Amino acid sequence: MFRSQTTRTIIRDHTIDDLPTHHTLFSDKTTMFYLQDIATSTLEESENNLRKAIDEIGNLNRTLYFFRIEDRQTKEHIGEIGYTVNAFTPLGKIVSLGYFIRPEFWGKGYTTEALREVMRYAFCDNDVFRISCGCIKDNIGSERVMIKCGMIKEADFGSVVWHDGEMKDRVEYRLLRDEWRNKNL
Repeated sequence: MFRSQTTRTIIRDHTIDDLPTHHTLFSDKTTMFYLQDIATSTLEESENNLRKAIDEIGNLNRTLYFFRIEDRQTKEHIGEIGYTVNAFTPLGKIVSLGYFIRPEFWGKGYTTEALREVMRYAFCDNDVFRISCGCIKDNIGSERVMIKCGMIKEADFGSVVWHDGEMKDRVEYRLLRDEWRNKNL
């Protein structure tokens, strides 16, 4: 099981005991505004989502690395971060990464702190070669996190995502293991 600490957070694999706060997070319309496709509305949907993450733990060919972010002192559920393995290559895994946190933690650096630690884990301990991450262009806070963590912008896609009743633009960022190492020497 994955468990790591930063200055203010604990980032860890899920347990079934997380279900109440997991459901509160995934069913919150403000938190999930930009991720409506993975939002849940019932406890059963949230439980299925959580069990999917739990079932991957310990799998030798694990493709889902979905982690809970908690406040290190209070153990309060801050949000979620993780990645999906899209390909296994001789150079390492190619993954797509994402994150979201509760609104009361927005703009306070928690996501940046958690993302830096997940990148460290991915590149140093989990044989990840390439991380991709993106967001709807309107989600300025999410894009700012990618920039703060040293990710490199690869694309601006115009009118590519149907969201909240209209077509929206999307930005995509990446970071390769060697790029990360060069920035973190």
